[in-house]
Amino acid sequence: MVASTAVFPDRRVGALWEPVRARCYAAAGAYLSFTEQLDAAEAAGTPIADGPARADALVRQLDDAARGVDEFYHAHREGLAEAATVRNTVPQLLTHVRAEAEQVLVAAASSDFAHYPSIEGGVRALNEALITASSVDPGTAVARAREAANLVQETTAELSNALAQAPSRVSAAKNAIASVTTRLAAVRNRADALGPAYSSLLREFSAASSADLTNNERESRRGIDAADEALVGARVAAADRNPETALDLTATAREHLAQAEQLVDAVTARLELLREVRTDPDARARTVRFRLRDAQMLAVDRGLVAEWGSVLDAQAERLDRITAGLTGRHPDYWAYVTELDTVAQFIAGVVERIRKNVAEK
Repeated sequence: MVASTAVFPDRRVGALWEPVRARCYAAAGAYLSFTEQLDAAEAAGTPIADGPARADALVRQLDDAARGVDEFYHAHREGLAEAATVRNTVPQLLTHVRAEAEQVLVAAASSDFAHYPSIEGGVRALNEALITASSVDPGTAVARAREAANLVQETTAELSNALAQAPSRVSAAKNAIASVTTRLAAVRNRADALGPAYSSLLREFSAASSADLTNNERESRRGIDAADEALVGARVAAADRNPETALDLTATAREHLAQAEQLVDAVTARLELLREVRTDPDARARTVRFRLRDAQMLAVDRGLVAEWGSVLDAQAERLDRITAGLTGRHPDYWAYVTELDTVAQFIAGVVERIRKNVAEK
C-alpha cells in the first residue's frame, strides 16, 4: 500500500483502502469488546443478554471485514505488485540512466561537432536533468525519482540522436542552400510577371476586382529580399562550419519565399480567373445551380423538404439576383465570383447537415 501511494499517487489506492481498513478495525474492536464482556460474565457467573444473537452478528461482521480485504486484494493485486516492483527498481534505474548519461556527455565533449547548437543544447538539457535527478531521494519520493529518471533517459536519447545526426549536417546544409538558391531565382522570375499582370487587371476589369491585391507586388519583393538575406546568412554560417544555423536560415528563407509565391500567384491567378469568367460568365453560375439541384433532390429523397426546401429555394432566388447584377461596361466579375462561391459553400453546408441528420436517425 505504501509503495502504491508513493509510486502511483494518482491511483488513490490508499483512499480506496481506507473504508476497508475501517471495517476491519471496527470488527476487531467489536470482537475485543465482546470477549471482554464474555470474560467478565464468566467470572461473575452471569449470562450475557442476547449472547447468541450478538455472537452471530459479530461473526457476520468479521466475515464481512475479511471478505472486504480479499476483494480489495484481488481487485488491486497487480497494481500493488507493480508498485512494489517499481519502488524496488527505481534506485537501480537512476543509477543506470546516470551512467548512460555520463557516457553520452563524454562523447559530446570529445565530438568534433560539440559546437553545434543541437549538441550544446542537448548537453545543457541533460546536465539539468541530472541535477534534478540528484536532488530526489528515491527512498522517500519514488514517483518523483521515477519521473527524474525518465527525464534523464529522454534527454540522453535526444543528445545521442543529435550526435548521430551531426555528421550529415554539412551535406544537408549544402543541399539546402543549393535548393533555396534555385527556388529564389525561380520566384524572382515569377515575380517579374506580377507587375504586368496587375496592370492588366486594372485595364481590363473594375478597380474593385483587384483592390485587395494592391500591395502584393511590394510585399512579394520584400519577402524575396528577406529570403535573399537569410540565404546569405546561411552561406556565411556554412562557411563558418555551422551547418545547423545554415539549415535554420534556409528554412527561414523558404518561409519568406512561400509567402512571396502566394502573393505573386494571387495576382496572376486572379487575372486568369477573371478572364475565364468574362469569356463565359454563365459557366460558373451553371455549376452552382447544378449543386443546388442536387441538394434539392437530396432533401426530397430524405424526406426533409419541409425543413430545407424553402432554404434551398431562397438560394435559387439569390443566384438569380447575382447573375442579374452582372451588368455594365465593366461588370464586377470578382464580386460575381465571390458571391457565387458563398452560395456554393452555403449549399454544401446544407447538404452536410442533411446527411448528418439522416445518419443520426
